[in-house]
Amino acid sequence: MFKRFMIGMITSLLLLVTACSGTDHTGANDNAGSGNDNGTTEGGQVELRIMWWGDQKRADITNEALKIFQAKHPDIKIVGEFAPSSGYFDKLNTQLASGTAPDIFFLGGNVVDYAKKDVLLNLDPYVGNELNLDGMDETMIEYGRLDGKLQHISAGANARGIVVNKSLFEKADVPLPASDWDWADYAAISKELSDKLGDGFYGTYNFTVDGMDIYLKQRGKQLYDMKNGTLGFAKEDILEWFQYWEKTSASGGVVTPELQVSNPHDDTSKSLLITGKAAMTLLPSNQLAAFQSLTEDPLVLLPVPRGPKGTGVVFESSQGLSGYANTKHPKEVATLMDFWIHDPEAAKILGNDRGVPVTEANRNLLQEGAGPVEEIVYNYTNLVSEATKTEPFDVSYNPPGFAEFYKLAQTTNQEIGFGRKSVEQAVSDFYNGTVRIFESNQ
Repeated sequence: MFKRFMIGMITSLLLLVTACSGTDHTGANDNAGSGNDNGTTEGGQVELRIMWWGDQKRADITNEALKIFQAKHPDIKIVGEFAPSSGYFDKLNTQLASGTAPDIFFLGGNVVDYAKKDVLLNLDPYVGNELNLDGMDETMIEYGRLDGKLQHISAGANARGIVVNKSLFEKADVPLPASDWDWADYAAISKELSDKLGDGFYGTYNFTVDGMDIYLKQRGKQLYDMKNGTLGFAKEDILEWFQYWEKTSASGGVVTPELQVSNPHDDTSKSLLITGKAAMTLLPSNQLAAFQSLTEDPLVLLPVPRGPKGTGVVFESSQGLSGYANTKHPKEVATLMDFWIHDPEAAKILGNDRGVPVTEANRNLLQEGAGPVEEIVYNYTNLVSEATKTEPFDVSYNPPGFAEFYKLAQTTNQEIGFGRKSVEQAVSDFYNGTVRIFESNQ
């Protein structure tokens, strides 16, 4: 579904992640104080440091939730730190290199690379004791299990779907598609919308790159087979996907390459979905509220068109918590993680800032007070969560060197769109480049 993320740790580990952009703040919560070498305060409390990325709003709600934790666990003192997404991983990597990393820190899709560096705490000894995973979606638990060990606890979840501008469908007198539509339907509807709306209007954005893993999953493949440590696809597996988008674009149903570059689909300040010029695109569910807040046109979320094995959409971790392998207080780290995913007071404070809650109980709790847009998101993510029980798909992980891979994929798509290369040549070059990137990041 959408998300998300990434360059490697230290000089090679800083990865692209799905994150909230923020103002240039760094700081700690109001309870910050100096501790002893063994990580305890003068009052005998255990002191835990936690670090996250984001803006001041995220810092405020995070610190508010952490105060609730401290009230319930007076023997644990929390010191919070945050940084904007642009500098967060530089800061974290420096601390990891010097052995001064926080006890708990947030990671995104780059969690794979940190696990490879053996800097993450194995949480398995604490499951069933300090850390209760009951009620947590199985795909979210699986996402945090890396190299056979639980090393990451998702803090929020997304599901990618097709965001639709209902006003454009109504203006074109085109009915909203059924939930069991396929890619042939998608192409036909995109063209019909463009034809009926006229010049300057488009049925869909081109999401060749962002939809690639979904397309592969629909055919029993994937971008990255982490279990075997290999790429999860061959050149012929993706050729048809690129050909589909070339054909759909040639029919006139897709945003032009020029507008795709100048008005990116995921940029709320420029998206043609918001300005009423494009009717559909692929986005993570947690972006719906931000898009809806900038347009009076009603937006809805629809399931991704189906392939041979289903939608290929899974509940995806937006970001989550990992413990430092060298923390002096692993039990307390696990206790804080348990609070994060289960505590109802914390859920009400944190809301959907990092994605919808990963436990069904807290999702239901927040849904009770949800507004119309939030209701759409909850209904959709619940639909995905239920669907994966009958149509399970492997958890999505970004391949090593994902930032390089993503840039190469975008360049390949533009080379095809601007007519610089044939689809066959572009895909061949893309696959060979992907193999080189993957091998150089092992």
